[in-house]
Amino acid sequence: MQEWEEERLETDGRRMMSGKSQEKSREKKVNGTFRILSAIGILLVVAGHADFHIFDMGGLFPYYSFHVAVFLFISGYFYDEAAEQRIGAYVKKKVCRLLLPYFIWNLFYGLFAAVLHGVGFTIGQGIGFRTLFLEPFLGGHQFGWNFPAWFVPALFLIEVLNICMRKVLGWLHLKKEWLILFFCLCAGMLTVWFAIGGHVWGNYKFPGRILFMMPCYQMGCFYKKHLEKYDTLPDGIYFAGLLVLQLLVVFSCGGLAYSTVWCTGFANGPVVPYLTTATGIAFWLRIAKRLEPSLENLPGLEWIGGNTYAVMMHHILGFFMVKGILCGIGSVTPWFQDFDKAAFLNDIGYIYVPGGVEAFKWVYIAAGIGVPLLIRMGTGRVLRRISEYLAGIKGI
Repeated sequence: MQEWEEERLETDGRRMMSGKSQEKSREKKVNGTFRILSAIGILLVVAGHADFHIFDMGGLFPYYSFHVAVFLFISGYFYDEAAEQRIGAYVKKKVCRLLLPYFIWNLFYGLFAAVLHGVGFTIGQGIGFRTLFLEPFLGGHQFGWNFPAWFVPALFLIEVLNICMRKVLGWLHLKKEWLILFFCLCAGMLTVWFAIGGHVWGNYKFPGRILFMMPCYQMGCFYKKHLEKYDTLPDGIYFAGLLVLQLLVVFSCGGLAYSTVWCTGFANGPVVPYLTTATGIAFWLRIAKRLEPSLENLPGLEWIGGNTYAVMMHHILGFFMVKGILCGIGSVTPWFQDFDKAAFLNDIGYIYVPGGVEAFKWVYIAAGIGVPLLIRMGTGRVLRRISEYLAGIKGI
């Protein structure tokens, strides 16, 4: 967030307080808007993994054409240039907030996969140095059950590279947002071009993924600094223009979805992925702005938006619990006899829908959101108890 600007109000104390109150109100509003956008983004991720396309507007905004970029955009928006004065402290904070929880849960899911291997599941690799510490950066799918969290180590690398790049450009007097965005877009589009040509494979996917994602982070920085103040078009004009543009893209392209983690599926050249990133974010950002005044009446949405890390890490576990219950019921009753046990044991992406009723996928969405939030509540209470205990020992 931007620091409050000091106003030169020498005598009018009440006016100063009023100005600060307005800034506080604006800060709360911005946080509310982006909290909702975060919630929308993680709902799209969960729905995408459940193969439930209820939120893609009839195929107009496919999840896999922008939904990963939403979180990069949000992270870029909240980047604080003041951190460049203390890079070491910034990196330490990111390690504590992003990597440390990731590696703890990575170990948990490695043990979880090992236990399930003992009862017939084949999902996930074995525990070792590579799967615990290297694969999270190279692919992130090592244990299967936490594969959506591949994004966390990638985001960490992007944030560290971003601050180091900006520090160097500052020394060279070249730290201009438009220039940073331009060169990152050039690098990202070049990566897409190489990927289309089949040159981003194996270990090359690791740098390719980072180069492809970096422009999405810079879009957030650029929007905050240069575009947000102009984002004032009336909703009618805004949505009409956006929908016309997106329809043109949909009709002229052979499918918009692509895989960010593997740098594959780019069917329409190097420009379209960033165009659909911009249009998808623009659409949902305006929706979030319009929902923001009702945030106090949407506590669940705010809670989801504030715990996207947990949902990203654990929603596949929620899916697993639903499938496990259905499998158990099918084993002792005449119901759900078309449940594919082989797929359940071997395919992390298997989604069983009783009777082929798509509406049942709402159960997966509910479990994919609810289970992680319950885990977050439980771990939060444990951490508070530990903190209180340590504080008590320190006070003795």
